[in-house]
Amino acid sequence: MADNWRSRIITQGLQRTPNRAMLRALGFEDVDFNKPIVGVASAYSTITPCNMGIATLAEQAQAGIRTGGGMPQIFGTITVSDGISMGTEGMKYSLVSRDVIADSIETACNAQSMDGVLAIGGCDKNMPGAMIAMARMNIPAIFVYGGTIKPGHLEGEDLTVVSAFEAVGQFSAGRIEEARLFAVERNACPGAGSCGGMFTANTMSSAFEAMGMSLMYSSTMAAEDAEKAENTQLAGKVLVEAIRNNLRPRNIITRKSIENAISVIMAVGGSTNAVLHFLAIAHSAGVPLVLDDFETIRERVPVLCDMKPSGRYVATDLHKAGGIPQVMKMLLSHGLLHGDCLTITGQTVAEVLQDVPDQPRPDQDVIRPWNNPMYATGHLAILKGNLATEGAVAKITGVKNPEITGPARVFNSEEACLEAILANQINPGDVIVIRYEGPKGGPGMREMLAPTSAIIGAGLGDSVGLITDGRFSGGTYGMVVGHVAPEAAVGGTIGLVQEGDLITIDAHKRLLQLNISDQELAQRRQAWQPPQPRYTRGVLAKYAQLVSSSSVGAVTDLNLS
Repeated sequence: MADNWRSRIITQGLQRTPNRAMLRALGFEDVDFNKPIVGVASAYSTITPCNMGIATLAEQAQAGIRTGGGMPQIFGTITVSDGISMGTEGMKYSLVSRDVIADSIETACNAQSMDGVLAIGGCDKNMPGAMIAMARMNIPAIFVYGGTIKPGHLEGEDLTVVSAFEAVGQFSAGRIEEARLFAVERNACPGAGSCGGMFTANTMSSAFEAMGMSLMYSSTMAAEDAEKAENTQLAGKVLVEAIRNNLRPRNIITRKSIENAISVIMAVGGSTNAVLHFLAIAHSAGVPLVLDDFETIRERVPVLCDMKPSGRYVATDLHKAGGIPQVMKMLLSHGLLHGDCLTITGQTVAEVLQDVPDQPRPDQDVIRPWNNPMYATGHLAILKGNLATEGAVAKITGVKNPEITGPARVFNSEEACLEAILANQINPGDVIVIRYEGPKGGPGMREMLAPTSAIIGAGLGDSVGLITDGRFSGGTYGMVVGHVAPEAAVGGTIGLVQEGDLITIDAHKRLLQLNISDQELAQRRQAWQPPQPRYTRGVLAKYAQLVSSSSVGAVTDLNLS
């Protein structure tokens, strides 16, 4: 992109007169045409509590931009509530929405020649969608997180939306009464903000802070607290300064800063979805990144934070304990963070962390001391084998022994699997296979929170494995492996598994294996026929035509050149 702000000031003449006439209707005066025009991409909606507070934040962003000397121009983009669409056909649109968001922000900013953009998002796909657009356009940009929800409470227990999903499994297994089920449902989500554990939204906001594209401490603030509004206004001022200094996303989003983000994801016990999203962000930024890079970082970074879904605490607890800057400073002090990376303020990571202590406060146990981590190495393991020649992602926190060999229980949809779990048809030692739910096959690569939560609720979390070419919610934990690639719909081995086949999941060996002979596998492959597309019109049909493998981020512009 050209340097719009400076070129607009220089390019004066008749060709600009109609543009200025339109802008005057919006309140521009003569002096305002020498100011940068800054987009405010607002994902406000009342579809989900994650985004219902964003309208107020957009006003604060506009105020900060004006104070900083810019001219804000607000526009909207969409959101999909993963929590509400979970377990339904609607969930197929969730990952699709990431690309719709990216495309809409790029379209608005480039069509109107905006000089910079401040994006505000809450629910899961708002964040990677906005960052993909920022990296593509490479105009000065900053991301503002809409904020996390405060925990719900019931009988002294902190609740999140995942508590409601797990309660369904507990009720179906006869472990709780109906009254308890509905008490959890009524108390799980008390107000505005994104899901409270270290699920996908809080994982991505934390990673963007670590990458330098959001302000420090902003990723763990509660949506309803005054500091979130104040921080948003500050972000507007910081962005205008970045425009003046021509500080652009690709100055910040580099190989080193993405490594910083991945290190923080490992340290906080973040979502498997971060793997998919950072592959896509790196693609948009032109930064080389492959699945094996996550494994390299996993081996050297410990899990430092005791966070839900597998731990005890939520994001507001992490914020009180020192937030992401405290985690970053610990990593920096032990040589696991690149301190020379730029942040949106123009300072380096080392400079913005200068006054943060090297060790967490002793009066809290959300962030563990370096010599007493939750786990010695990261929790997101990249598995390969004849079941996933391109790779798969396993989340191994909260699992006593991340290794199982058992008979396959094969389902060609999420709904069929959930029905079997709730009917108590899954036994300890089984390995569940959910297929034809990948980027092309679903299409849309649905998250599997309903079946995984039902497994946990039924008390099978340590004794049952689950693999899928779909995704998992950030709220998922247990012996689960997602993003299996190649997916079933393109002839991947997961589509050739038969009921009763022995499958091995071994996170220690990074292995995902179908235990049949090469000859038998070749015969099955020869006999396999691709399924008919589930959709032939509309956005899901277009997405299925364009989307790439999950092993490269499920991007939609990979093969367009």
